Amino acid sequence: MKKIVDYRKLLGVTEAAELQELKSTYRSLMKAWHPDKFQDSEESKLNAEEKSKTIIEAYHFLVSIAPETRNQSFAEYTLTTTTSAITDFEYKSQVLRVEFADGNAYEYFDVPRAVYIKLVNADSPGRFARRHIYNEYVYRSLSKLVASA
Repeated sequence: MKKIVDYRKLLGVTEAAELQELKSTYRSLMKAWHPDKFQDSEESKLNAEEKSKTIIEAYHFLVSIAPETRNQSFAEYTLTTTTSAITDFEYKSQVLRVEFADGNAYEYFDVPRAVYIKLVNADSPGRFARRHIYNEYVYRSLSKLVASA
């Protein structure tokens, strides 16, 4: 997904970056782009504010899809995807959002449109998703995002 690639490029990290590397990179970028450092002109201060907002967004997004983050909640994820029914799903720009009866919701990235169409047309969307989506695509918990915000 372009968003993932762009955020990694912005922070200067690779796909294999661990949480500690993300955190130290984030901190050094925020020191460099903090708006308080740009007091010489209003334009440079506004530019720094926009850049720092983008850095913050990239950091939080990459932390949410990091393997360590997903490993911490893997048991809950497995329980949800194996026992809870899908209540709703939405597809936009190769991102599939799935909501479950237990209240959890997940986003799956880089899902091809053809896979989404097969999900829509499946006799059992839950069974199709268990076989072709849940463990095939990078995901993040939307429930955790709401809880931490």
